Amino acid sequence: MNPDPVPDAVLTRRSILHLTAPAPTRTQLEDLVQAAATAPDHGQLRPWRLIPVTGDERARLGEALGEATPPEHAHRASTKTLRAPLLLTIVHCPAPDHVRVPPWEQLAATTAVITTLSLLLHSRGWGSIWRTGPAIEAPQVRKYLGLEYGEQLLGWLYIGTPLQPDAVRARSLPDVRTKISWEYTDDNR
Repeated sequence: MNPDPVPDAVLTRRSILHLTAPAPTRTQLEDLVQAAATAPDHGQLRPWRLIPVTGDERARLGEALGEATPPEHAHRASTKTLRAPLLLTIVHCPAPDHVRVPPWEQLAATTAVITTLSLLLHSRGWGSIWRTGPAIEAPQVRKYLGLEYGEQLLGWLYIGTPLQPDAVRARSLPDVRTKISWEYTDDNR
């Protein structure tokens, strides 16, 4: 019996630390982002944009990260961008004065599209991990990426091929019963 692909992707997706080439092609990535863009988004504002960073540009981004880091950690910070063949920069672009969709809901829409994208990548055999850090606020990094006033850098989705594609780390499922409040239903057994 074949498992249902959606729950299977949700239950088996993990953040993959060790990624290698290849990464999705431009066309593959665009198709996956197109599908991920169907994630919940009140008002269909699409309050996000993505900036792919590949090849030598990863090292240039690393230089900006190194400049934004205390000198004793600069070298390590500058090499982190080489941990995957594709770094997908996640930029939140809120419409601050939108009448119907408050800022928090726009941020939720941005994170929903990235979560959906990570599930889609996993379902196609790619690995990913969402990485952030203090440098996301650094002027050097914002300048390198060409971020505009009001845009918020949410980090990078590192994307590539898992070094050990069949190694799925076991994860115990949490007991969510304490997180569901049934007192407002007719059936509160």
